Amino acid sequence: MKILVTGGKGVVGSSLVLELTARGHDVWVCDLQHSHEKNYFRCDVAKYRPLLKLFEEHDFDLVYHLAAEFGRWNGEDYYEELWMSNVVGTKNLLRLQEKFGFKMVFASSSEVYGDYAGMMAEDVMEKMEIKQMNDYAISKWANELQILNSQIMHGNQVVRVRIFNTYGPGEYYSPYRSAICLFIYRALQNLPCTVYLNHKRTSLYIDDCITALSNIVDNFKAGEVYNIAGSELHDMKSVSDMILTYLNKDDSHIEYQEEEPFTTKIKIPDISKTIRDLNYSPRVILEQGIPRTVEWMKEVYNLQD
Repeated sequence: MKILVTGGKGVVGSSLVLELTARGHDVWVCDLQHSHEKNYFRCDVAKYRPLLKLFEEHDFDLVYHLAAEFGRWNGEDYYEELWMSNVVGTKNLLRLQEKFGFKMVFASSSEVYGDYAGMMAEDVMEKMEIKQMNDYAISKWANELQILNSQIMHGNQVVRVRIFNTYGPGEYYSPYRSAICLFIYRALQNLPCTVYLNHKRTSLYIDDCITALSNIVDNFKAGEVYNIAGSELHDMKSVSDMILTYLNKDDSHIEYQEEEPFTTKIKIPDISKTIRDLNYSPRVILEQGIPRTVEWMKEVYNLQD
């Protein structure tokens, strides 16, 4: 297939491009930065005209729409970029899909489940109203609602994926990145770090995330939505302790707090449909993924423990 990956320079996008290419697809990328690759376009998805030009010049079979502003606090600090990229950008892609007829995979987020206390199955929002807890989550749910409307109104063929807490090599540090990225970077540099005791997650190693996403190409079911998540439920202190143990460090730089406001306390995903439809099985456990991530980060930042 000829595939476009929006946000193809991001953490998930860059690894997805490599995997899809390795599987023999003709993969193209658009993102915000300048780059030298032949199959690359500098393009802001929030601006319709450059996107239109791209689709007029290329006939894509499938688009992975990953381009977005990431994270709840990033969404507060840079809310203009969040709403333009996430919501207007997705609307632009849907309008282009109406015109050119390509299939699309849309990257949503586990944050759409809000503070739902039960098993997070994909049909939860069909059964009850969920209150999203921050602008990032609201924007992702708004995108899903746009997609659902476009499917009814125009027959757009879209698969939605709700990605849970991905981490691993390729995730460069910023204050807005995943908890594991923050824990590792700050532990390596003995920087202050906050660990929230009453939050539980399933963390998803990047390779497992990419396998699930890539498998959609051969198992595309328009209208479906899938949770992509790991299988180990853990609290955040246990992850922090695992990192400190690997680095042979104590927790003197860590401040423990009960919980973080405006974010989900406990995320328990149901991945049974993803396992069934996408031939998915998370393989990399935390005891494997954390050391790999630590060693990658030590190398790229020239940091020693």
